[in-house]
Amino acid sequence: MYPSVPIGRQRGIGLPLALFVVTVLALLVLGMSLQQQATGEAVGLQVQSQRAFLAAESGAQVAITDVLYEGRACPSTWTLNFTESALAACHAALSCSAEDASGVSGSGGGTLYTLVSAGTCGSGRDAARREVEVRVR
Repeated sequence: MYPSVPIGRQRGIGLPLALFVVTVLALLVLGMSLQQQATGEAVGLQVQSQRAFLAAESGAQVAITDVLYEGRACPSTWTLNFTESALAACHAALSCSAEDASGVSGSGGGTLYTLVSAGTCGSGRDAARREVEVRVR
């Protein structure tokens, strides 16, 4: 029943090897989870950036309609708040300036309008802002 070699002289590698394997696996899992978290944040910021660009594009289209067809005076600034679910929590800051284009050949009238639409979505660290400039006459 007793071991043939005294316990004091036995040498085993099992426990140190198990601790090493557990430590290496824990570090791998930690690294993978950090990478997954960073990837998720990057995707979220990319979505916010795309939403901000679409808000700026939509704001520019509204600004063209307001200036050319609704008679909004230039220079002016106004804000467009979106209520649709796709652009919820987004807004577009619109500005308009006008200059005389009567010396430029071509059709389209004598006034050249420069419309700037700055779309912003989100807040804080997750905020994204994109700007679109349109010139029409």
